[in-house]
Amino acid sequence: MADSARDRILGRIRAVTGSKDGENPGLRISQPPLLIRPRIPSELLPRFVEKLELGGGSISQVAEHAGIPAEIGRFLDAEKFPATLRAAPALRNISWGDGLEVSYGSSDGGDLVSVTPAFCAIAETGSLLLVSGEDSPTTLNFLPDVHIVIVESDQLLAHPEDAWAKLRELGQVPRTVNVITGPSKTADIEQTLQIGAHGPRKLHVILVHPE
Repeated sequence: MADSARDRILGRIRAVTGSKDGENPGLRISQPPLLIRPRIPSELLPRFVEKLELGGGSISQVAEHAGIPAEIGRFLDAEKFPATLRAAPALRNISWGDGLEVSYGSSDGGDLVSVTPAFCAIAETGSLLLVSGEDSPTTLNFLPDVHIVIVESDQLLAHPEDAWAKLRELGQVPRTVNVITGPSKTADIEQTLQIGAHGPRKLHVILVHPE
């Protein structure tokens, strides 16, 4: 009997992927093949900063977590934004002091500034990877006009593939994974760049980088 269309399609897929009959289909997910990746300098931070700023984001550094509130206050003051934040519950351990008005939880679209933690950051593209969860509502990534993201220096990874490998280490990938590169923008309308098309107009990273 002639092969069915389904058999022919699966046969072509096996030929391309090198998989064989009886191979565990989850193996390619848990142990993906190593692909060619661009060479990244061993010092990841300069590359990350370069790519982040190229995408329209900005960055500042603090030596310890205690410096985060003052740095956020400085950023908001320089940009003439009010010192009112909607923060991810994951950041409740930060002592904000008296200079900032902070509330926690998801956003209904009425918040100007949000602050969230990153799951990791990718030097190759200057991207941030954020995951959903009870302590990190996804609405904070998209509804406020200004998004401030806290990144730990040990969260810097070289390539996107490294970020997915780090996710797999969790055992269960979160329901939503967002990869953000710079503020939201589009040139779909008459090829004119529009900032804030589908999300925040401004993205600022605060890197906690011990000296």
